[in-house]
Amino acid sequence: MSSCDIDAQAVTKIGHMKQERTMGGRQLKASVAVIAAGLALAVTAAHGQSAAPTTGPITVPSFVLPYSTYNAPETVALFDRMRALPQLPPNASIPEMRAYYDVQNTDRVKRMRAMYDVKVTDITIGGVHVQRVLPSAGVAAANRGRVLVNLHGGAFMWGANSGALAEAIPIAAVGRIEVLTVDYRLGPENRFPAATEDVIAVYKALLGKYPARAIGIYGCSAGGGLTAQSVAWMIDKKIPVPGAIGTFCASLVDLGGDSAYFAAAATGQVPSPATMPKLISIPYFAGARADDPMVFPGLSPAIVKRFPPTLLISGTRDFALSSVLHSNELLRAAGVKTELRVWDGMPHAFFVDPEAAESKQAYQAIVDFFAANLVAK
Repeated sequence: MSSCDIDAQAVTKIGHMKQERTMGGRQLKASVAVIAAGLALAVTAAHGQSAAPTTGPITVPSFVLPYSTYNAPETVALFDRMRALPQLPPNASIPEMRAYYDVQNTDRVKRMRAMYDVKVTDITIGGVHVQRVLPSAGVAAANRGRVLVNLHGGAFMWGANSGALAEAIPIAAVGRIEVLTVDYRLGPENRFPAATEDVIAVYKALLGKYPARAIGIYGCSAGGGLTAQSVAWMIDKKIPVPGAIGTFCASLVDLGGDSAYFAAAATGQVPSPATMPKLISIPYFAGARADDPMVFPGLSPAIVKRFPPTLLISGTRDFALSSVLHSNELLRAAGVKTELRVWDGMPHAFFVDPEAAESKQAYQAIVDFFAANLVAK
């Protein structure tokens, strides 16, 4: 895809204004948007350009994209720091990606622990390694009979330990609730459904201590997809589903839709159909079928309608936004209670950086959702 040069001298700003005038006793309302469209046609004619095609894909010219006007100053400062960090080289190997993200996540955990006072211990549940995160202030009385299970992100290839703690620490501290983050098996060393099996092993062990409706499961990115996959597995195997779940920056279907294109452009990349991310193409899913509802539960209406209350979180610059929106519609159409939260100008998995105002809002949204939907033991 080649870049396009455009004439940026003609800029039309459209607000919510409307032009009103009275003619022949009748009031006519002309939208400023119509005027802008006429100006655009005039500019096109003046430059001798042909009219845009009326069918097929739309060609989007290059443009400069500022940060969202709704981002808080500390969020903008965070974005600037992130953009200044060393970037992964093209075609980085899996070991290189693991090392790169571990450095980033280790720094995030250090910053989080300066903000949130928690205790972390390594334990084994159902034969699976788990990190237990407890608020140093103690579990709130209302949460002493509840537990949250976190499934970390990382494309099913990285994210264990530091990445998991980055998702668990703020929720444990803000919610004053016990969070167990599962060290599930990753690819390419392991293949689907290894991670799901690990989650189910932990969950079944917890069912010996807690009623299902007192357990919540949440995850971000790969962990959001794994949360949905685990619930589908429970439904298929007739295991009681948890009281509520959170699927963040991924959900019940594969990646696709508009956001896969827009998010690339929002980070300064050239979007291309050949580079659109697909979960089914990552090493962990080698040999899995794209039409398997255990991989993408949204494919099965019979499974979707049995999902528990679900919180869905994304940002307008998240490549997974479209899949999150579509999953929300599938759940709602099936009669499932959902809560959809989308933050303007925020990228994929934005809340792993704790300083942003939007991250703090997301933490509170997660805590409030589980408080409202889980029963006490």
